Amino acid sequence: MRLRALLETEALGLRLLGGEDELDRTVRGVMTTDLRDPSRYLSGGELVLTGLAWRRDASDSEPFVRILAGAGVAGLAAGEAELGDIPADLVEACLQHRLPLFAVHETVAFATITEHVVRQVSGERAGDLAAVVDRHRRLMTSGPAGGGPEVVLDLLTSDLDLRAWVLSPTGRQIAGAGAPLPGALGAALAGRHLAATRTGRRGPHRAAVAGTTYSLFPIRNTGRGAVPAARDVRESVLSDWLLAVEADASDWPAARLDLLQGVTQLIAVERDRRDAARTVRRRLAQEVLELVQAGAAPAEIAARLRVAAPVLLPGLGAAPQWQVVVARVDWTATDTPGPGGVPGDIAGGPAAQALLEEILVDPAVSGPDSADRIAVAHTGEEAIALVPLPAVPAPLPDTVGGPTDTAAGTAETAAAPESGEPVAAQDPALHADALLAAVREPLSAGLADDGRLTLGVSAAVHSAEGLRGALEEARHARRVAAARPGRVCAAGHHELASHVLLLPFVPDDVRRAFTARLLDPLRDYDRRHRAELIETLEAFLDCDGSWTRCAARLHLHVNTLRYRVGRIEQLTGRDLSRLEDKLDFFLALRMS
Repeated sequence: MRLRALLETEALGLRLLGGEDELDRTVRGVMTTDLRDPSRYLSGGELVLTGLAWRRDASDSEPFVRILAGAGVAGLAAGEAELGDIPADLVEACLQHRLPLFAVHETVAFATITEHVVRQVSGERAGDLAAVVDRHRRLMTSGPAGGGPEVVLDLLTSDLDLRAWVLSPTGRQIAGAGAPLPGALGAALAGRHLAATRTGRRGPHRAAVAGTTYSLFPIRNTGRGAVPAARDVRESVLSDWLLAVEADASDWPAARLDLLQGVTQLIAVERDRRDAARTVRRRLAQEVLELVQAGAAPAEIAARLRVAAPVLLPGLGAAPQWQVVVARVDWTATDTPGPGGVPGDIAGGPAAQALLEEILVDPAVSGPDSADRIAVAHTGEEAIALVPLPAVPAPLPDTVGGPTDTAAGTAETAAAPESGEPVAAQDPALHADALLAAVREPLSAGLADDGRLTLGVSAAVHSAEGLRGALEEARHARRVAAARPGRVCAAGHHELASHVLLLPFVPDDVRRAFTARLLDPLRDYDRRHRAELIETLEAFLDCDGSWTRCAARLHLHVNTLRYRVGRIEQLTGRDLSRLEDKLDFFLALRMS
């Protein structure tokens, strides 16, 4: 289609700001971006849609337009929703580079323009596949009348004989045409895709697995759930979906490649709609987390949980148990740009949030709606999930006696209805190793050699009073995981030392009183005299009370060390030769 046809379509509400002599350019596709440099995603002939989030001042316009012109795009359409009138410096830059510029009225959604362009381009180049785009409304419709991504994938199969699947970054099948993709194969394809994306290569990526060739198309999340103006591929690599097609796209004609790119854009719009549904669950998790961390009264937290439970466990009313999962993604800072990257630190909180939402989905359940019971917040670099656990059904009597008694938190048994043999009831609790078993391979590929994912899982708690302890327990477990080698590591509450397991459940007022009584005299003395008594105490306990080892660690004479320890005992009234007093100091330091 021609640019002129877009201008003549009243429903799109486009206004030409420059480039009237270039309106006969051919439009081969459409791309929405707010990247400062989107060149790696451009192949030429696109209509580029932008909300101008990349523009900080007038000097940014010319470099952005120069990149687009160099990539051979057909034109640029800028939205008026963010800044109102299109900046004059952008108009001037487009005139300089002979790039047609349109203004998009604030009432017109980019999705409307995308749908129109994809429909027209696909209709002109692949008339037998016009139904793919014509059924876009069904893709966007929820409920029984809609078909979701499966509608498009079914048409690819029937009209082009292409088997295709939409996969999450961990390889979980979200949608597919025909037989489900085996889990191991999905994980392998996701790993290949993530590894190729980390190199900066443009898709589609070619992958050969078990003698079959697949083409992997990235599905860029450019909607409300996307990372705005991603500066580095690492900011989105662990959250983007992909389209896996059982075919080798390297020898495809341009028309077929364009059609598949259009399909990925339609699926991206669908993903944006589904991601919007997570907003409520994220807000619930954030509210509960803020109450827990602020030390709110258990009754207030319990009231908030009663609001959250029906959303996360429809029909249950209230969750009998809760678990907390903490995850963190850490990237190694770079001094020089990598492929498509920039120097500096990469924010890990949003990536960890999206990744934890994916990890907590039951791997045995396919489809995007299986994540509807996941509530994840992020604070700083941490992502924190509040996971409700349904009650385990009570065991039925066996054929000999009464019901089988089991300890809390373990699998229970019930009589099989026909054979009478006892069968294990499903334990609903999350286990750290099981969470990462199916996703370790693909995520390791996406993390490459400069990223780490660490995860900690708390024990189940039965009331609001236990949530603060569960949160600290999960954080302690994550730190245990962080101390291990490997790119993807997890630890559970059962791996914590006894004092680490108990300390999170000590009430805040008891903690403060205990640590103040023992450590405040030493801190006050250190502030006045710079005596380093706290540092000396920590080293003395770490050295198991050995005078020579402790003196060597602190680079002190033994007599100086003895003087400091005597001062600690004098200020606190404790005796560091007694086990009880050593233990009290140890716990006070851990709780401070």
